Amino acid sequence: MSKVIADISMSLDGYVTAGGVDLEHGLGIGGEAIHAWVLEEPRSATDEAVLVRSFEQTGAVVMGRRLYDIVDGPHGWSDDVGYGHDQDQSAAPPCYVVTHEEPAQVRLTSRFRFVTEGVAAAVEQARGAAGEKDVVVMGGANVIDQCLAARLVEELRIHLSPLVLGGGTRLFELVGPMTLIQREVTASPRATHLTYEVVRD
Repeated sequence: MSKVIADISMSLDGYVTAGGVDLEHGLGIGGEAIHAWVLEEPRSATDEAVLVRSFEQTGAVVMGRRLYDIVDGPHGWSDDVGYGHDQDQSAAPPCYVVTHEEPAQVRLTSRFRFVTEGVAAAVEQARGAAGEKDVVVMGGANVIDQCLAARLVEELRIHLSPLVLGGGTRLFELVGPMTLIQREVTASPRATHLTYEVVRD
């Protein structure tokens, strides 16, 4: 059955980007290390399985405008690299972008839909597109926090990287107390993949 899943990589000290985020440095200066489990080759069998399973089970993606500006920018996604990194982009799910206004120009026009009514509307539209597959809220941190605070997220997946950044963009800044049930833990040398059920009662 379809679920709404927040999925993000994070450092041990709770940062999802390093400092210095801009269009050229989407993860901040040195922040690529958080995603070493995806970006570095050769990828471990554990990390590859996590990436492939998530890609295959995702029917639609929700992201914020800041993340969209990075992935649709000159240093962002391409015909060969996008959601799921190097997975087959011809099978990539549509992305619903939460924004106050649509951009004047879109480079990767076939991939993005723009939602100006907030995160709940974006998740609802993504659910309609996803069918029996999952909706993945991939970031940034602010949009994930908004979805968690609004009780829209059913499952939280954290890819915990073995490094301490010391600064950057934190997750959970907008979220109050929250109860989670740990459902799955898998580990590789580059990440511990944590899956939690979000208790929404």
